[in-house]
Amino acid sequence: MQRIPIPWDSSTAYSEFNLLFRKEMSNKQYAIIGFLSPTIFWLTYLILSSLRPDFSYLTKAISELGSVEAPFKWVWNVFGYIIPGILISIFAVGLYKNIKSGSASKLPLVGIFLSGIFMSVSGFFPGDFENSKSMTMVLHTVGSFGSYIFFLVGAFSYPPLMRKSTYWSNAVKPTLVFTLLTIIFGGWVFVFPDFPAVGQRIVFLFYFLWITYNSGKLYLGSDVKKVNR
Repeated sequence: MQRIPIPWDSSTAYSEFNLLFRKEMSNKQYAIIGFLSPTIFWLTYLILSSLRPDFSYLTKAISELGSVEAPFKWVWNVFGYIIPGILISIFAVGLYKNIKSGSASKLPLVGIFLSGIFMSVSGFFPGDFENSKSMTMVLHTVGSFGSYIFFLVGAFSYPPLMRKSTYWSNAVKPTLVFTLLTIIFGGWVFVFPDFPAVGQRIVFLFYFLWITYNSGKLYLGSDVKKVNR
């Protein structure tokens, strides 16, 4: 049987592969990725918490769904922290590309991008709530606090950029409100020590509202790099 030669040009294949992954994503694609993060997080939370009769939203930290002893720990850590964190980091790139103008500060990009990365880190290291000094608990805590601190860095450095855009200027107040509310409810545990976990859920709520609101703005805006500059 005669073999049919298959043409193969490695340089052409590499160029096509490279072009595929360098193709510019649209604002709507970035926005959908932003929407997916809170959707996956909250769906996973609702499903797994309903499967744990012993899991109280009043006293149990969300991370306990993925603790070292939890029955579905990797389901939570992957779909509750790792995937949403990666999605937030990707969304951060698209949001910044749309809002920035000229040689703008990269602090907003770095803040939200690293917030997502550190959220993923907290998922790679399940919390050991019986041994707070264990390495996995220390790294989980670093991921959790790092995610929130970098969120504050990004959220507070975005308003100056937003004010320079006619389209984004009206997003300054709502996003600042969401950010400030995460700080206010972060102190819940000191006011209501008997129900410490409620405050954490409210903080997550406003954190993801910040992501969702900006995803909506990005989706509704034009697919041009600068929107109504």
